[in-house]
Amino acid sequence: MTIAAPICSALSVPEEPLPGTAATAPGYVCLEVPSGWGRDVLDGTALGTELATELSARADAAGVRILFIRRPGRDVARPARTVLIARTEPGNTWCERLEVAEPAELLDVVPRVVAGPAPGLGAAVTDPVVLVCAHGKRDQCCAVQGRPIAAALGKQFGDAVWECSHTGGHRFAPSMILLPTGYTYGRLDAARSADAVRAAAEDQVYLPGLRGRSTWAAAGQVAEIAVRELGAATATATSTDVDAVTVDEAAGPIVRHRDGRAWRVDVGVRELPPRPASCGAAPKPVRPIVAEKVTAL
Repeated sequence: MTIAAPICSALSVPEEPLPGTAATAPGYVCLEVPSGWGRDVLDGTALGTELATELSARADAAGVRILFIRRPGRDVARPARTVLIARTEPGNTWCERLEVAEPAELLDVVPRVVAGPAPGLGAAVTDPVVLVCAHGKRDQCCAVQGRPIAAALGKQFGDAVWECSHTGGHRFAPSMILLPTGYTYGRLDAARSADAVRAAAEDQVYLPGLRGRSTWAAAGQVAEIAVRELGAATATATSTDVDAVTVDEAAGPIVRHRDGRAWRVDVGVRELPPRPASCGAAPKPVRPIVAEKVTAL
């Protein structure tokens, strides 16, 4: 059977799982661009072809994800642009905020995001940064469903909240990334989004709607969430402490707790009916990675 409908986010519910769907990015560079976003942030629409091409190459080489950000409901250009840089690696997680006069300054910033500890280029950010996808030129679901969430969160958390460009996975809209950890969420309403932000402020991981930590690839994200959900079911500290666990992706994957415990997570691929990955796109096969077995080592 092939499913066909114009709204991609409606088609991914309910059987398409969220775990394992976060974009993989050990580092983020977020540039304030109030308007003029193209379909892709580095397609040259906002920054010009030459700068966008060079910035894309440097970001790819460093494993850094470039996002555009803007204030919810605003479209105000300023002489200087806010830049947020973050590293998501457990044990070396940080975020800094700085301002640049010209986007070209990012060419020197990008390689330093994952080169080591916080580079001290800007002020340290200690509270969670909230990025809600509202990239309407990329997909209508992001704009229609993301903007109200960003506005609601902005009323509660103020300047911590930004609308952002494409986070990956339109069909999971509304989609939200929390920096510096890179924990990514989907299908959240305003109340549960706020719960996720409050949990992050306490160095806790909110499990409902969790797509994964962008530090890991898809299988690692699935494995981490499976172990955290197992901990929640058995009322252990494994479930929500941000830095309680890390993932050894090369091993199968294996999730390791800082107290020495470890779990092997067997993952497999589920076959689901074809559906559009984006609004208006042709249906394609959907093969999510799922956790099949969790074994304590």
